[in-house]
Amino acid sequence: MKNLRLIQFLFVAFVILVSSCTEDHPQPVEAKEYVLVHGAWQAPYAWESVKKGLEDQGNKVTVVELPGHGSDQTTPDKITLDVYKEKVIASLSGVNGKAILVGHSLGGMIISSVAEAVPEKVGKLIYVAAYLPASGQTLDELAHTDPDSQLGIAGNLIFNCAGGTVDVKQDQIVNLFIQDGTPDIQNLVLKNYRTEPLIPFINPVTLTEKNFGSVPKAYIKTLQDHVVSPSLQTKMIAAGGVGAVYEINTGHSPFLSQPDSLAALLVQASNN
Repeated sequence: MKNLRLIQFLFVAFVILVSSCTEDHPQPVEAKEYVLVHGAWQAPYAWESVKKGLEDQGNKVTVVELPGHGSDQTTPDKITLDVYKEKVIASLSGVNGKAILVGHSLGGMIISSVAEAVPEKVGKLIYVAAYLPASGQTLDELAHTDPDSQLGIAGNLIFNCAGGTVDVKQDQIVNLFIQDGTPDIQNLVLKNYRTEPLIPFINPVTLTEKNFGSVPKAYIKTLQDHVVSPSLQTKMIAAGGVGAVYEINTGHSPFLSQPDSLAALLVQASNN
């Protein structure tokens, strides 16, 4: 009888101990693999702080350098939306299982195309101030439905059709991309600015319900955005089969102005 009481006491103590440990030390969220795709006129440097924030939580992160951006010297005449898509698909080859695929701005067109091509490699699409197209749309067409964007104001874009590139008026770069950043961050954007290949802007995407439609989607709205206006973001979300919507009170580049907040939202979006 005495031994039975001892066993009962030890069992109750064990249950209390386990319960206490669970409450004080919640189980860690399962680590994930993120693939981050930058937008136009940008490069991998823009994701550095977000990458560190995600990795500090045990996640694996790949940042894609699109052809013709950063240090890549591919000439504009060789760059299409399909070329971007294939670069991201190549990055997914190193992912075990399914990746959380994140696209910013132009990157939204790219990740949509990737999900159509290899839906089995994508666990979720997360759009950050990104273009979310319908099948057959181009970025140029979507941008022309955005009267609230300051990018389309006359003179802000400088086209070089012969060279296959498009530039942003120099004195508008900060206002458009990083008006809410510190002076150091604004100078970083100016220092890393490169002219943008034009052809991907006019390449349409083909999307199907079977492939693209089967991948869960989340959207992070940027409430002070001067490039992809909040009103266009709302329209694309409504039409795009987005399952969850989050907000961040930044301009077009939250990964530079509020990287910690954006990293936290990416983790939240990937787990919901």
